[in-house]
Amino acid sequence: MDCFCIHIALIWVFIFKGASGATFTLINKCDYTVWPGILANAGSSGLDSTGFQLQPGGSRIFHAPPNWSGRFWGRTGCNFDPNTQQGSCTTGDCGSNQVECNGGGASPPATLAEFTVGSGSGTQDFYDVSLVDGYNLPLIVEPSGGSGTCGSTGCAADLNQRCPNELRVADRAACRSACEAFRSPEYCCSGAYGSPATCKPSIYSQVFKSACPKSYSYAYDDATSTFTCTGADYTITFCPSTTSQKSARDSPPPPTGIGSETGTGEMPLIVNSPWFPNFFTGLSSNSHSCPLPFIVTLTVLIFFSLQYS
Repeated sequence: MDCFCIHIALIWVFIFKGASGATFTLINKCDYTVWPGILANAGSSGLDSTGFQLQPGGSRIFHAPPNWSGRFWGRTGCNFDPNTQQGSCTTGDCGSNQVECNGGGASPPATLAEFTVGSGSGTQDFYDVSLVDGYNLPLIVEPSGGSGTCGSTGCAADLNQRCPNELRVADRAACRSACEAFRSPEYCCSGAYGSPATCKPSIYSQVFKSACPKSYSYAYDDATSTFTCTGADYTITFCPSTTSQKSARDSPPPPTGIGSETGTGEMPLIVNSPWFPNFFTGLSSNSHSCPLPFIVTLTVLIFFSLQYS
């Protein structure tokens, strides 16, 4: 392998690693079709789609640039005309009358996965799963390849089966929040209750919190519900198994080798590759000695990737 080409490739790997935003992989493990919706916040560019159909066992990948913020959710019970693509959904409908949401948000109740991607190398992503607008299906978020706390979060429980009668949507398709059901400032954290000091957990939000302790259960549930990670990609799974909701730190390390990543943000692409020691020792029969500038660059890239990724 030409030393100069490897030299340039390593520089691009480092740059891409530090300023590439985040990749989101949406997976449907439900035994029914889900129609995910995507809404970018004001000031953030749109992703490749704002809404699509995801069959059981299906997945789709999206790349978000640095500084992107927005939300993902799953629509259920959708019926779209195969010719016009027009229709609506029983839960999570975005009001567009189409498969694509086109800038429309989820109609409550809906389980939301919310993200703010860091601005570049060394800056944190913030993410959460919110039940503030109610619940319609199980969903978890799992980071990979990042550094920091990087915990998984979400709601793997079936809240539709344990939803209080006064919050229940017909046919147990979803579970409303107390704010949506009663329109009371006390439950909506508005008016005289519009601050953390005055808006406290209600008996209804506590039902959500006990079932899904990592998720937002009401507007000021920040302390146990906001998560951070640096330089990670994220998997959003609809209808996960309950055993999969654990800390990323508890997951077994992926196989080492070219292209793999670890939960510490290290770069096995460089360190664990079989050709790595050959650049210093020249043991491979068909390798060539690299000049000093390459070795210096390689060392600097490894150092900064470990320090700031």
